[in-house]
Amino acid sequence: MPEVALSVLDLAPISEGATAATAVRNTIDLARHAERLGYKRYWLAEHHLAPGVAGSSPPVLGALVASATERIRVGSAGVQLAHRTPLSVVEEFGLIDALHPGRLDLGLGRSGKQLLRERADRPPAPAAPPPDAGVLIPPPPDAGVLIPPPPDLRGLTRSPRLALTFGLLQQPGAETPDYGEQVADILALLEGTYRSPEGLDAHAVPGEGADVEVWILGSSGGASARTAGERGLRFVANYHVSPSTVLDAVGAYRAAFTPSKYLARPHVAVSADVVVAETDAKAAELAAGYGPWVRSIRTGQGAIPFPATETVAAQAWTDEDAAIVADRVRTQFTGSPKTVAEGLRRLRDATGADELVITTITHEHADRVRSYELLAGEWGR
Repeated sequence: MPEVALSVLDLAPISEGATAATAVRNTIDLARHAERLGYKRYWLAEHHLAPGVAGSSPPVLGALVASATERIRVGSAGVQLAHRTPLSVVEEFGLIDALHPGRLDLGLGRSGKQLLRERADRPPAPAAPPPDAGVLIPPPPDAGVLIPPPPDLRGLTRSPRLALTFGLLQQPGAETPDYGEQVADILALLEGTYRSPEGLDAHAVPGEGADVEVWILGSSGGASARTAGERGLRFVANYHVSPSTVLDAVGAYRAAFTPSKYLARPHVAVSADVVVAETDAKAAELAAGYGPWVRSIRTGQGAIPFPATETVAAQAWTDEDAAIVADRVRTQFTGSPKTVAEGLRRLRDATGADELVITTITHEHADRVRSYELLAGEWGR
């Protein structure tokens, strides 16, 4: 298969000992490097009440990135619709489009309590992997991509801090709206065709007529994949979030796809966690904090500041810790440029991806910039 475009997914991570202000400045700096290096898109994620992530508002951070760059597409991956209204989303992105027309990607995520319950209902892995299964050693080229067993996330659904997050994000008594209906309303508001159930029209200013490319994000073969397919929209399969279900997600999307005015054929981007350094050993060292960082998310405390190598070395690590993060850690692509590029090509081939979206977190910002630089150089050979 031919090479596909690479893009960047940035969480605006806060490193141990750093501040949110530093993280935002690093995001702006990385976006400028990504544009110089030829990455196609620069996407911002949405996270809340996470001490180690500054990316709480993709529209705000996206506006800053768009103003600091010239050509690279900028967008969300994604806006969490569980606590947003279609009008607020369209107006926010319409404001950015007013100054940066034709450069915006509106990635829509489902999120919310219902989605978390669905993930928790998936059967857990039958047995914990060995505790030392920390860094993915890529299989031979003909072995395909690693699809691990699903993790057991039932404990996450009982997290009081997660309940607090949902409580603060939504109005008292509010229910998560129907995702498909929200997507339909966003498309109608962008196109100027919105009508209320009572027959009243509404026109978002700014927003209506904005040249925004709409994407749907999904981690399974459920509602998000079906909505993207049925609406004929672009779809992002989150291998870096849920590697066990990536093939289900892209399969469900393609099965549901109906040609539309947006797309004549399915278009899939697949995300991947990546750390590249000059050698495999150096990359493994830079990625050492990833396991504890994922553990903090999956235990409900929210992403911790990304730990330094010496902090990781001093932490206790149990079999239970290893099991809860095994699927994510084992599917992180770490190594030299050649090692990682070979792994990403297997991911591309296994999923039929039209694009790959790369997310990289290291303790030192310079190492993160260097990782994207090395990968771009190898991918473009």
